[in-house]
Amino acid sequence: MENKPKVMLIDGMALLFRSFYATSYTGQFMRTSRGIPTNAIYGFTKHLFLARKAFNPEYIVCCWDMGGTTFRNELYPPYKANRPDPPSELIPQFSLVKEVVQALDIPNIGARGYEADDCIGTLASQIGNQAETLIVTSDHDYLQLLDDTTKVIMLKKGYRHYHVYLPETLYSELGITPEQIIDLKALMGDVPTIIRV
Repeated sequence: MENKPKVMLIDGMALLFRSFYATSYTGQFMRTSRGIPTNAIYGFTKHLFLARKAFNPEYIVCCWDMGGTTFRNELYPPYKANRPDPPSELIPQFSLVKEVVQALDIPNIGARGYEADDCIGTLASQIGNQAETLIVTSDHDYLQLLDDTTKVIMLKKGYRHYHVYLPETLYSELGITPEQIIDLKALMGDVPTIIRV
């Protein structure tokens, strides 16, 4: 069997939000000497390093939502309209975490009008059979991208806890194919992100 390089695609916002809420529930925040909160950045960086060590990719790319509206809001104005604004302690960490990623020599990718999901879906599609694609996230919408060369590494509670999804894993657990994730989530009352490639 051919040994293909591994490309790890990081869902930046998923890791950042997860890290923020995992460390802020007590109301105490790590801060710089100037008082800027850093708890989300700390957790994000720890998740990134541990995932890199666990899966040993040759390449890493971090994808981000760019904020503002997307083409989905134009098609369906209530899309994500019920989501609250991010906590004030998290807001300054959005730009700082990208500086950290850049300092680690990892590309930051994002496109106005699109979500990180779309960037990751596009990259996974373009990589195709040239490499093994590993998507690190906590968002189950990404399961629609599973195929023979794309795996979804779902973060579980705590650090170093992952559930690796392959198409056959998804089928054995839920009895559905990746293409049916959208239907399943819609039937559950969720508005799934149909990832645009």
